Amino acid sequence: VQLQASGGGLVQAGGSLRLACAASGSIARANFMSWYRQAPGKEREYVARIDRSESINYAEAVKGRFTISRDNAKNTVYLQMNSLKPEDTAVYYCNMITPFTTTWGQGTQVTVSS
Repeated sequence: VQLQASGGGLVQAGGSLRLACAASGSIARANFMSWYRQAPGKEREYVARIDRSESINYAEAVKGRFTISRDNAKNTVYLQMNSLKPEDTAVYYCNMITPFTTTWGQGTQVTVSS
């Protein structure tokens, strides 16, 4: 399975973006579908996760502003990002974990201007 992230772009602080992560195969059996991000000069950090039972978890930095969701019929995971801040600027990556594999997408750039 390959993952293709899209939806990034340039937005002003306070704005919104919706990222999508489309899988080339089924995500229904994935244990976890997650979003991570990596800002320039920093390590990749966890953003949000949704598991097979639709249980959701967020990093403290995005809680209340970001919403992760999945559409198994479309093999796609979304990240709705509201009230964006300049510190949200990063390359955003999606990640899929199954019992046998861990797969990363190629990343999509999100830039938030002040």
